[in-house]
Amino acid sequence: MVKVSKKHTIRLLFVLPFLIPLFLFWIIPLCLAFAISFTDWDYLSADIHFVGLYNYVDIFTDSDFMKALINTLVFGLGTIVSTIALGLLFAFIFQKNFKGHRIYQMIIFSPWVTPAVAVSLVWSWIYEPERGFANFILGLFGLQPLEWLHSSDTAMLSIIIFTIWKSIGWTMLFYIGALERVPRSTYEAAEIDGANDISKFIHVTVPLISPTTYFLFIINLISSIQVYDQIQIMTQGGPGGSTTTLLYLYYKKAFQNFQMGSANAVAMVILAIIILLSLLSTYVSKKWVHYE
Repeated sequence: MVKVSKKHTIRLLFVLPFLIPLFLFWIIPLCLAFAISFTDWDYLSADIHFVGLYNYVDIFTDSDFMKALINTLVFGLGTIVSTIALGLLFAFIFQKNFKGHRIYQMIIFSPWVTPAVAVSLVWSWIYEPERGFANFILGLFGLQPLEWLHSSDTAMLSIIIFTIWKSIGWTMLFYIGALERVPRSTYEAAEIDGANDISKFIHVTVPLISPTTYFLFIINLISSIQVYDQIQIMTQGGPGGSTTTLLYLYYKKAFQNFQMGSANAVAMVILAIIILLSLLSTYVSKKWVHYE
């Protein structure tokens, strides 16, 4: 009994240095944010009053919040599936060791390591309606120029295209590693059974890389809910709120309107959505993800 206690004490001493930052920079701020969501604090004054569930009722009856929720859903659907599908496609292409494939991999991966602020500025110029490169490409195919970031019809599409471009390289590297771990003997056994390329992909490749797909889905899901940088640089939530997502709405309420109580209520809703979707994904993964 004494030996067990000593073992636990030693483990706690090793873990303690990592628990202290966790408490200081995550658990304590999280508890404070939850408490502030029930107040009318304006961030500037010392006056603070308890308002109960008013902030939560207010945001769920606010059209701006519902619009931000829908924008976040559209952004997530537009980026997650496309990023995973294109990342897998590029992984298949670069899995083969042709001449110069490492250079091409590095080029495709480079947007991921480039600061989002810098590449957002570059893409703002690309999307420029008058002299931008995007409309130049459309002109080569005889298509009409678009307003891109300046129209509520195309602003979210522009943000989605940029996000997919930035995330493909990171996704591709994970899939290249996953494809290299698929045993060649499994493909050979499938060929003996008469499987063609499509059957091998559906019945061998997809199940064996499903843990990587699940991991990428969770990471991209959380990233899509927390998207902020490119929206702040490229559109500031506009035009007409067409690119305002939940996290950007939090920023506007907290640091532009000084409604810290309402802003932290939005933050709690974001946290609840992430937890709910993560639990749902974990439940679904028990059936579709194979760890063998």
